[in-house]
Amino acid sequence: MTGFARCDGAGETYRWTWEIRSVNGKGLDLRLRLPPGFEYVEFTARERVAASLVRGNVQATLSAHQQPGTTRIRINEEVLAEIIAAMAAIGARLEVQPPTLDGILSVRGVVETAEVEPDEATRERLAGMLLADLDRALADLIDARRNEGAAIAAVLHGRLDEIERFVRSAKNLPSRTPDAIRKRLAEQIAALLDAAPALDSDRLFQEAVLLANKADIGEETDRLDAHIAAARGLLAEGGPVGRRLDFLAQEFNREVNTLCAKSNDRALTAIGLELKALVEQMREQIQNLE
Repeated sequence: MTGFARCDGAGETYRWTWEIRSVNGKGLDLRLRLPPGFEYVEFTARERVAASLVRGNVQATLSAHQQPGTTRIRINEEVLAEIIAAMAAIGARLEVQPPTLDGILSVRGVVETAEVEPDEATRERLAGMLLADLDRALADLIDARRNEGAAIAAVLHGRLDEIERFVRSAKNLPSRTPDAIRKRLAEQIAALLDAAPALDSDRLFQEAVLLANKADIGEETDRLDAHIAAARGLLAEGGPVGRRLDFLAQEFNREVNTLCAKSNDRALTAIGLELKALVEQMREQIQNLE
């Protein structure tokens, strides 16, 4: 969701620049900054950004100024009248030279410069050009975000390959073979009988089922395989899949936690910890996707 774009334009005696910055965000949070006098494009500008982007903290800034030669000089009649009245009052009390024109005009506030305000037709034409340049800046921003997304997708594919390799290693551990599991169950049941010789057969059966369930990680590895396939499918689909990948990362984490909880083998625990680290790395990268 990170990107930057800039677009310069000119027309109707104005020059302007759009700058759009985007960083990560759970939803779309737009901050639009417009110079005074350009508020009339705010509503449409917000609509166009919302139609182009789904997620991200976005700051769109328009800077604009009129080109040289478009200002007008205006005499502030109210200030001028006050100065003339003051000069007349002073002249009635003192013998002084009458004020000159250049002296009067040099008094601050008498002569003002102001930019020419556009009429309604000019504003409409100007709005069309401004919004067209906003669209161009948005297109460039989307390209920048798409390039970042492609780079992140490559990283995520690498993480999925590593996760798949560790899942395969977990499946192929010598301690996970049926014979090894049966042997471990027999040892644990024997330990139960030694600890509680009077254990009834129903209770023994329940304990054996619990031990068997804990020894079997097939359900977790099967789900992890399914999650890997789903994640690859979403990456191949493209588009704004960040939210769905984020949910899938939570499912990855849930299965890995269950696998670690079931582990009673040092090698499986090591694999579980590696998987947790990879899932966390994947989740952090997913936060950058729209």
